[in-house]
Amino acid sequence: MTQKIRIKDIAERAGVSVGTVDRVLHNRPNVSKPAREKVEKVLQEMDYKPNAYASALAYNRTYSFLMLLPKHESEAYWDEIEEGAAKAMEARRDFHVEVETLYYQRFEDKSFQEQCKQIIDQKPDGVVIVPADLVLTRQLTDQLHELDIPFILLDSYMPDLRPLSFFGQDSFASGYFAAKALMMIASDEEEIMLMKQTNDGRVTSKQQANREVGFRHYMTDHFPNIKILDLELPVGGTRKQYSVLLEKFFREHPHLHHCITLNSKAHIVGEFLLRTNRRDIQIMGYDMVQKNANCLREGSISFLIAQHAYQQGYSCIDTLFQAVVLKKEVSLVNYMPIELLMKENIDFYRRTQL
Repeated sequence: MTQKIRIKDIAERAGVSVGTVDRVLHNRPNVSKPAREKVEKVLQEMDYKPNAYASALAYNRTYSFLMLLPKHESEAYWDEIEEGAAKAMEARRDFHVEVETLYYQRFEDKSFQEQCKQIIDQKPDGVVIVPADLVLTRQLTDQLHELDIPFILLDSYMPDLRPLSFFGQDSFASGYFAAKALMMIASDEEEIMLMKQTNDGRVTSKQQANREVGFRHYMTDHFPNIKILDLELPVGGTRKQYSVLLEKFFREHPHLHHCITLNSKAHIVGEFLLRTNRRDIQIMGYDMVQKNANCLREGSISFLIAQHAYQQGYSCIDTLFQAVVLKKEVSLVNYMPIELLMKENIDFYRRTQL
């Protein structure tokens, strides 16, 4: 067994005080250059490996992390992200880690820029960012690089921004997988519906756009004769608005039996089908939010693709903790698993693997 090296042992061998060794180990000021060199030489000779956790606790400071997320309704993918982040903060309570969430309005450049200014003004120890478009996000990340503030990208990977780390699914592969799974039950159909939530014709995230690329790539290669019918529902619409649009769509396409949406709002269609007692139409969607889970159990949703939102939120904060507090190396790209949930296995799904 390797003998434990005490600070007292290091001090005696270097010919300095215990307090001097402690200041060197925690990189504190008020140590002369000769004394620091003596201690560092002894540390190297003794192959001393500091306890990162003990060192961080001894430093006794507060670490501030910010999360920049889109504004969202309850029962959304982002709720799970926030719950995971809160759990990570709680787990690091002894290290005085604090997490604050800032929200920006999708598709509103001014809203994103206002929150970015607040981030720069607060000068946190680390940031988790759900990107807007590349140009706007780069304006923020360039400033973070100048201030030497590490940041993690969540949801959309933009390697040119040089993040500390990324957490999310491989969007293209996820969309390709979704199409392949859907075609296991819909390969004989003539048409399927692709439901999107849009604002002025734009989907709500780069991740969804990339999923659609993967989805259409698979369909073009393997089922080019199946017609994909787009249905756009406005972001923030009411249930009445959605019902009118869905009723019109299904009336115009009476032979359609399968729908897919590449976001967490499959329940919009699922609840409509349950209200109108349409049992010959099935939906595939994303995310194990409660409303989706209810529709899956009731039978209006046939499949959900889980992307471990809770785990993503936890891992983002934990990764900042590892890098900033413990000074450890972290992985750059962290793709989440792509898991297919059905009525038969939903009760065995664990939203976290931690």
